Amino acid sequence: MEIKILGPGCPKCKTLEKLTREVVEQNGIEATVTKVDDIVAIMNYGVMTTPALVVNEKVVLKGRIPSAEELKKLLIK
Repeated sequence: MEIKILGPGCPKCKTLEKLTREVVEQNGIEATVTKVDDIVAIMNYGVMTTPALVVNEKVVLKGRIPSAEELKKLLIK
């Protein structure tokens, strides 16, 4: 699984990245987590509000930070 956190580096973006890495590790999810902070790359996903979460090239969340449980559900399905 490929997971990308889209965001320019704001506190919410950093929080989503940290939370995502924790959920992946705690649940033994086989994934590569990367942070995308290039505005042009972010806009290529059609995202105008950050942070955003991309799983296998599909935007699954944008504009907010989910709870750990919601994030787990997004990553496991």
